Amino acid sequence: MSHFVQRREKIRRLLRKERLDSLLVTSVKNVTYLSGFTGDDSYLLITPQRDLILSDTRYTTQLEEECSEIEPVIRRAGKTMLGSIAETLTKLKIKGLGFEANTMTVAIHAKLSATLSSAKLVATQLWVENLRQIKNREEIARTRLACNQARRAFEVARALITPNMTELDLAAELEYQARHFGGRCLSFPPIVGVGPRSALPHGTPTNRRIGSSDFTLIDWGVNEGLYVSDLTRILVTGRISAKLRKIYEIVLKAQLAAIEAIRPGATCGSIDRAARDVIAKAGFGRHFGHGLGHGIGLDVHEAPRMSQGQKTPLAAGMIVTVEPGIYLPGWGGIRIEDDILVTRSGHEILTSAVPKRLEQCVVE
Repeated sequence: MSHFVQRREKIRRLLRKERLDSLLVTSVKNVTYLSGFTGDDSYLLITPQRDLILSDTRYTTQLEEECSEIEPVIRRAGKTMLGSIAETLTKLKIKGLGFEANTMTVAIHAKLSATLSSAKLVATQLWVENLRQIKNREEIARTRLACNQARRAFEVARALITPNMTELDLAAELEYQARHFGGRCLSFPPIVGVGPRSALPHGTPTNRRIGSSDFTLIDWGVNEGLYVSDLTRILVTGRISAKLRKIYEIVLKAQLAAIEAIRPGATCGSIDRAARDVIAKAGFGRHFGHGLGHGIGLDVHEAPRMSQGQKTPLAAGMIVTVEPGIYLPGWGGIRIEDDILVTRSGHEILTSAVPKRLEQCVVE
C-alpha cells in the first residue's frame, strides 16, 4: 500500500468519525500530499469507497502517470469546475460534503452552496495539514536534499561576493545556483539585507551594495521539486565590531538553547521560551518580536507553529525551523536559522553543514 493510499485511508477514518459522505480537497498542496499529483487547478474528492480527482484535459496524461489508481473526472471545454463538482456529487448521491475551511474562499463556498442544493456543506479544520506535520522517510530524504542544495548554492554565491555586488545581485545568484544544483527554484523570494536593512525581518532586496556595511543577512532556501528548506545566515564583509560580536553571540546562544531543548513531547511554546529567555535576559527581549520558527515541508510555513504559548507537543518526524533574531532599527538585525528534524531520541540538525560561528561567517 503506497503512502498516498495510507494518507487517504486516514482521511476516510475522519469521515467516518464525523459522519460525512466525502471530503472535497481544494488546497493544491493537500491534493499533492494525498494523491501524488503535482498539477494545478484540480480538486480531490474522497468518499468512503472511492477517490476521484476532478481536473481538465491539460492533465489527462499527467494524472495517469502520477496517480493512476485515482479515478479521473475530466471536464470538457466550456464546463466549469463547479459544474463538474455538482454533477459528480449528484451521481454519487453525496449528502454531507466536508470542505477545507482554511483554504476555501468565501466566494467559492457561496457558489458551491448555491449550486449544491441537495448536499450539506460542513467545514473541516486542518485535517490534511495535521497529517502533514509528521514526515515519512521519503519526505525527510527530500528535505535533506533541499537542505544540501541550499548549502551548495550558498557556498558558491558566497565565493562570488564582491563589494560592488548588490542585494539584488546576490539574490539572483542564489536563485541561479539553486537551479544549477538541481533545485526547482528557491523556496521563497530570498531576503538579502545589508547593514541597517537587515533589521527588516522580511525585507526585499534592493540595489544597496554589499560593501556598504560590515555585515549582510541572507534568508533563503531551496525547493528540490516538492519539499523545501529554509535557512538564515549572517555574512561579515567588514570588521567584527564589539556590538556585532555581542548581538551575534546572544542570538547564537539563544538558538543553541532552543535546539538543545527539541525532543519528542516538548511543546512548541517551551522551545520558543528557551530561546526567548536568553534574549530577554541579555536585555533585548523587545527586539525579538516574531515567533521562533515553524514547520516546513511542501510549504515553507506550515504546522506546527513554534511560538509563545503554543501547546502542540513535538513528535518524531516533524521538521521545524529555529530562527531567533534581534533587530535594532538604524543599526541592523541578526538572525540565525536552521532546519531541525525531531527524532525518537531528540533531534538532528539538517543544516549543520552551513557554518554559523561568527569567525566562520567572515567573507575574505
